[in-house]
Amino acid sequence: MCGIVGYIGYRDAYPILIKGLQRLEYRGYDSAGVALFDGNNINLAKTKGKVEDLSKKAKTDISLKGTLGIGHTRWATHGVPNDVNSHPHYSNSGDLVIIHNGIIENYESIKKELGKRGYTFSSDTDTEVLVNLIEEVQKTEDVKLGKAVQIALNQVVGAYAIAVFDRKKPDEIVVAKLGSPLAIGVGDKEFFIASDASPFIEFTNNAVYLEDEEMAIVRLGKEIKLRKIKDDAIAYPNILELQLNLEEIEKGGYDHFMLKEIYEQPRAILDTYRGRLLADQGIIRMAGIDDHLEKFLNANRIIIVACGTSWHAGLVAEYIFEDLARIPVEVEYASEFRYRNPVITDKDVLIAISQSGETADTLAAIKLAKERGAFVFGVCNVVGSSIARETDAGAYTHAGPEIGVASTKAFTTQITVLTLIALKLAKEKGEFSSSKFHEFLTELETIPAKVERALQSDELIKVIADVYKDSNNCLYLGRGYNFPVALEGALKLKEISYIHAEGYPAAEMKHGPIALIDEQMPVIVIATKKGHYEKVVSNIQEIKSRKGQIIAIVTEGDEQVRNLADHVVEVPETLESLTPLLTTIPLQLLSYHIAVMRDCNVDQPRNLAKSVTVE
Repeated sequence: MCGIVGYIGYRDAYPILIKGLQRLEYRGYDSAGVALFDGNNINLAKTKGKVEDLSKKAKTDISLKGTLGIGHTRWATHGVPNDVNSHPHYSNSGDLVIIHNGIIENYESIKKELGKRGYTFSSDTDTEVLVNLIEEVQKTEDVKLGKAVQIALNQVVGAYAIAVFDRKKPDEIVVAKLGSPLAIGVGDKEFFIASDASPFIEFTNNAVYLEDEEMAIVRLGKEIKLRKIKDDAIAYPNILELQLNLEEIEKGGYDHFMLKEIYEQPRAILDTYRGRLLADQGIIRMAGIDDHLEKFLNANRIIIVACGTSWHAGLVAEYIFEDLARIPVEVEYASEFRYRNPVITDKDVLIAISQSGETADTLAAIKLAKERGAFVFGVCNVVGSSIARETDAGAYTHAGPEIGVASTKAFTTQITVLTLIALKLAKEKGEFSSSKFHEFLTELETIPAKVERALQSDELIKVIADVYKDSNNCLYLGRGYNFPVALEGALKLKEISYIHAEGYPAAEMKHGPIALIDEQMPVIVIATKKGHYEKVVSNIQEIKSRKGQIIAIVTEGDEQVRNLADHVVEVPETLESLTPLLTTIPLQLLSYHIAVMRDCNVDQPRNLAKSVTVE
């Protein structure tokens, strides 16, 4: 979950590294560091804290000259966040410098063996062990850096994306990948290295994404050389043209990326169904489904695997697939699915959902399902990501870059893609009449405009946030399609404001959570008029009789709940299956404003990182 960046070329490396680290800071922000080669010496600066702290330290502590360098922003695994454990790390000789995203699981045994051979360690990290292992291989095998990296990586167990260079051979950087993302930007007589393309998008739109167990030697003035780590087989780089642009990864006048991304949802949803949803023709066109339609239509069941917010989108999809397409669905946490010896057959379809396309547990679940013969379909946002490459077919969400750690537009665009799939399958199976199908398509086309209307409640939500910003606990309730939205709303509040919150099916309140309700307990109830409305009203009355404070998300014009609730936020009316696309908007805004009022770091909440690429 760390961010790595590197440069070799003719420009000054330092500004590229610092700006790149700032763009990657969503991946980890407990410490940061850079190493620059000025032609004679390696100049290294690193510190606990954010990239801003690193920038201040580097300007006073080291020479910023050099056209070769690497940088790192950390999310700690081995070793607490401090200056010493920050990356980059030297080898004992001081000749090798490395940055690393991932985790080396057998580092302790390697460390003991290296200790017997005279190596010493200043940090608690697995990364310092790895760089010294590479140095030991160089010595004992008398090989160049690239070969030493290959031999060393065949001795480690775990996940990694690394970049390493040798002071004695400053015209190359060696990179390698297993389980953690790594991209190489290809410029004119220059190369860029990063966890994703955002650090180098203004310099080049050509990139090579390394596959698992691939390594590359990026050499000044030469073509990229790719090899397989396991068997030394030559691999040939596939240079992709990036669709990203610089404006998409800047804040655009918003105070935080999260707020920008909340407000981008109308456009993101439209971009996600653009070219796929042709309501006037009564068509949903999705190549990943069209080319494998029989796999879905003949499936015994669909298994959805995901983590976090993507798991909540999967729960919404379970309602949609079963309700509309009448296909049995199971939704699994990827982190549990991979370890419990699940029953999977070649009659199953597995849908893997991940914003980044790099989630380690979801990737492992994909590999397990493929080994057992299931057809695997991916839903992710990042073009060229590992999940996009590992799956048999898939669909991109086209949400654009999501920098805020707390996912917002990822959730709504994932639901949009999954809704399109369910509607298409329902029509193919004959579950829909043409008129009903057209009704759904026409209504889905209106969702971006209705999200715009839901966003107009921002000022009202800010007032509500001020009332509850000092709460210690919060309960979220929903039924049917909006139960997963309650879970997602609670997760957002926990993630960025650090207020304890729980989401429950409204009917389950009487099976335990009702004991928590008193005049100090805010309860957010999703009470749209579509689906179980009267039962939710009864739940609200039960809460009021126990002096609970109610914030209700209701359909425009609702008076019954308005007369019961302490605060009401309206969303436009839509079909029941599409309500999650609207009801989640006020919950995102509520979490955002509470977090801002509590002076929390909205885009970089403590202990979290955007892309979970280690277990």
